[in-house]
Amino acid sequence: MFIMSKPWERFFYLLTYLSQGSSYLSPRAYAILHRMHHAFSDTEKDPHSPHHTKNVFTMMWETKHIYNAVLHRKRAIENRFERNYPEWRIVEKLGDSWFSRIGWVLIYVAFYVLAYLYLDMHWAFFFLLPIHFLMGPIHGAIVNWSGHKYGYQNFDNEDKSKNSLVFDFLMMGELFQNNHHKRPNSINFGSKWFEVDPTYPVIKLLNRLKIIEIRKKH
Repeated sequence: MFIMSKPWERFFYLLTYLSQGSSYLSPRAYAILHRMHHAFSDTEKDPHSPHHTKNVFTMMWETKHIYNAVLHRKRAIENRFERNYPEWRIVEKLGDSWFSRIGWVLIYVAFYVLAYLYLDMHWAFFFLLPIHFLMGPIHGAIVNWSGHKYGYQNFDNEDKSKNSLVFDFLMMGELFQNNHHKRPNSINFGSKWFEVDPTYPVIKLLNRLKIIEIRKKH
């Protein structure tokens, strides 16, 4: 969708690690799985289709195995998927380590405890901790399960992709899966006038600030 200079790539790579924390996903491995998903959407070769698994938990468990095989280079990857992705092996190795994941979990718990003790946070907020720990996989589960099972279709993509929400502020535009599968290189996941992709203006702003350069305009 867009390109950026090496320093900005490093900046956003590090920001990815800091923001994902305990649920960090390798940009390289994620990019490869995402390309496989588009190439084999809702077929048996799709790494995360809800139509070839019993439930969302088995879908994500199978996805985890494929992700780890790609991450640790234990699975043969087609050449068309192995290109144009950011890679920073030191950060990737750190983010995937148990030292890092457990460290982030302890930081989250400490934050909640301090908020409870000094900011009068209600005790019920502690039930959000498991979601905080696994934010990345939970986001992926919602997008890939709901986005290929529930909603409406603007386009016949020869798959089961759906647009689950009209105003997708929940998943930052990623639940416009039907639109995205039709135009995978579009920076705007919305297609109809009433479909709002909140990430789109952010990308436009970054382009205006010369932080990124949009490759294709739609």
